Amino acid sequence: MSDALDLIAPANALPIGDGWRALEASAEIVFPYDGSVVATAPVSGAQDSRDALDAAEAARAELAALTTAQRKAILAGITERVRHAAARLEELLILETGKPRVDCRTEVNRTIVTLEATAEEVSRIHGETVPLDLQELGRGMIGYYTRKPAGVVVGIAGFNYPLLLATHKLAPAIAAGCPVIIKPAPNTPLATIELLAIAREVLAAHGVTAAAVQLVNGGPEVGEILVRDPRAAVVSFTGSAKIGHLIAQQAAPRKALLELGSNTGFIVAADADLEAAVDAVLRGGFYANGQACISVQRVVLERPIAERFTARLVERMSELVVGDPRDAATNVAPVINAASGERIRAMIDRARAAGAILLTDGPGDAGAAHLAPVVLGDVPADVDVWCEEIFGPVVCLTTVDSVDDAIALVNDSRYGLQAAIYTASLQSAFAAIEQLEVGGVVVNEIPGFRSDIMPYGGVKDSGIGREGPRFAIEEFTVTRMAMIRPQARS
Repeated sequence: MSDALDLIAPANALPIGDGWRALEASAEIVFPYDGSVVATAPVSGAQDSRDALDAAEAARAELAALTTAQRKAILAGITERVRHAAARLEELLILETGKPRVDCRTEVNRTIVTLEATAEEVSRIHGETVPLDLQELGRGMIGYYTRKPAGVVVGIAGFNYPLLLATHKLAPAIAAGCPVIIKPAPNTPLATIELLAIAREVLAAHGVTAAAVQLVNGGPEVGEILVRDPRAAVVSFTGSAKIGHLIAQQAAPRKALLELGSNTGFIVAADADLEAAVDAVLRGGFYANGQACISVQRVVLERPIAERFTARLVERMSELVVGDPRDAATNVAPVINAASGERIRAMIDRARAAGAILLTDGPGDAGAAHLAPVVLGDVPADVDVWCEEIFGPVVCLTTVDSVDDAIALVNDSRYGLQAAIYTASLQSAFAAIEQLEVGGVVVNEIPGFRSDIMPYGGVKDSGIGREGPRFAIEEFTVTRMAMIRPQARS
């Protein structure tokens, strides 16, 4: 596979320290569609994490001293090389994640946009003056603050968008002048390792230590060493709420930036364009095989249109092409592994036992990771398929009497990442914007809409902090206040 894809990352080695460390341990990377082994990935151990921290700490001063022009040039160089490598990165993503080609191509394109935007943000890192003479003690003094690199950044990414999620941690760290250690999900490290190889080539071309960007790959113990170490100034994690809460405890009192998923609410008001809303559920509920934290999960319908919406959605489900993710026509492919498939089936079974109605043919039993797209109707609000994150190709429907009731129902959740409303009413749209307890509200578009430059993150158990180049750079920097009396008082 390596030869066919013309990879630049060395085989059986990881970017640890200022070189590539050969490792004896490895793990098979499995193609979710058919269970075939597509590669073996090096697996690091506890000492590798310690060594990566040592090297990152040693690189801090060099990274912090890079000029604005140097940081911008490095990011521009990485952008250009990722653009050149787009085809092979797309193939790697298909093989390791099992996502349809259209979703993997989107991921690569978004990665390029994120890198471009981060390069632009480098020249916008600035501080402000502060009027110290607001208090008499500050009369005659000059005050201002600047932003300085926080220190070593640890970036831990999920399996669903491994390349993009790693980029949202790596690029802002470089922009901020921070060394970064990336830990990908163990079952999807391939594209991320290649990204690190690209970044290191660019760093070398600019005479910057390769230890600026490192990667370790392994189980929870590998990440825990990074997170607990006081030299890790910022931990940026994307994954489940359960693991995110644990990471926050392990990292304390240092900063943890957490993006922890959701069970996204999608409101369809009585005055909505029903065909557009149905289309949005088809587009927004099943992309990435439903394995997106802002995919449509809970559809809340105003009663006057509930029956028509449901009938039309069920009718149009046949438009989704289920098949091989390598096929450009495929919309839905198997989830990441058999365990996820079994978990999702169990959630569906519990919902049906509690009274939910299966409106489609069901998930099927062709293979543990193979799930046909599912729509459930009349889903009770106390079953886990409604209360928790499904992370699979399942959409749940329920009916309420008003938009106010819909907003209250969406808010009745421990999660709050993004939500959406379809409506022709400005009053309803602004009610949703003002009242929904989430990090982002989308009007007349899928809740999975994310511009990679916007502040992205949630509230409640969906996390803390914000991603997006400008906002992640702020998370990865600290303010330093200067208070100057031009002439010392006698």
